[in-house]
Amino acid sequence: MRSTDSPSPAVEPAAAAPVAAPAPGPVLAPGESARTVRLPGYSLLVRSRDRAPRPAGADSAAAGPAFFVHGLGGSSQNWSALMAALAGTVQGEALDLPGFGHSPPPDDGNYSIAGHARAVVRLLDRERRGPVHLFGNSLGGAVAVKVAAARPDLVGTLTLVSPALPEVPPQLTAWPTGLISVPGLPQLYMRATRGWTPERRTSALMALIYGDPALVGEPVRLAAVREYQRRLELPYFWDVLVRSTRGIVDAYTLSGQHALWRQAERVLAPTLLVYGGRDKLVSARTARRAATTFRDVRQLLIPDSGHVAMMEHPELVARAFRDLLEELAHRDGAAGTARTGTGTDAWTDPGPGTAAGPTSAAATGS
Repeated sequence: MRSTDSPSPAVEPAAAAPVAAPAPGPVLAPGESARTVRLPGYSLLVRSRDRAPRPAGADSAAAGPAFFVHGLGGSSQNWSALMAALAGTVQGEALDLPGFGHSPPPDDGNYSIAGHARAVVRLLDRERRGPVHLFGNSLGGAVAVKVAAARPDLVGTLTLVSPALPEVPPQLTAWPTGLISVPGLPQLYMRATRGWTPERRTSALMALIYGDPALVGEPVRLAAVREYQRRLELPYFWDVLVRSTRGIVDAYTLSGQHALWRQAERVLAPTLLVYGGRDKLVSARTARRAATTFRDVRQLLIPDSGHVAMMEHPELVARAFRDLLEELAHRDGAAGTARTGTGTDAWTDPGPGTAAGPTSAAATGS
């Protein structure tokens, strides 16, 4: 795999030690902290939440570090609800991808999926955090697939929420987002919506990504309005959005070993796929193909969720992830018992192609 097509396996030295996030910094949930990590070519905002002590007698499996990658137009804040739901299970970190949230654009201006994946790899290598439980949503899901395929040493498990894997043809409600990549159309859109207030723009965005925008509380909506307004005032906002959208479209057209579905075939990590029945950007129909592509897979379909299940239904996603950890713990325990010769004559490895079914009642969203 060429270095221009996938994240580099080499460990990149840090240009400087992590420094405090610049003001005005990100909005942090209780229990969160943030810092800026400087790497060659990148300055990345990283949001952290330490693993909370578990109550005595708790039987949910504790795990190692988790790392979260947001989607197009998002930020690390998209993962705050899920990180809180998993606070008793993992120590979580989420980054703002280059050009998004509070991370400035990358030095090389590369917003391809491979470029974003390279930033993730360099950060994980810099902080020696692998293997991690890697989470990705939408664009971040495609980035996570790229990372898991190229650097299996960095990924313990993979959880994908509505991953942006190629769907041909895309559902009609996803076309307007894809058209952002067409030269001149973003300018036409801005002229046509010049009179829109930040509230109206935010409402349109929420109608696109949420299964039921009416369930969004007023404090969350107002915070989203303020954040949208802040981003619109950034001089590079539209350039980053357009180039990253083009990166997704370009990735959809790749063939051979660099195609995203071919990359998915190479993923060795146990994988949890989460889809929303009301997703207007990534159709739940792709779940069927994903189930036969990833080697070691289980799925969660939430019928009334949209594109951001980790924000809409964090407890359901957290439960499915904990079920995955429990499953792996039992599997490893059974394998260890078989290896020692207790209870069986020999240990039979089911192989990486074995697929697991839906995990618990959470698989139906109940």
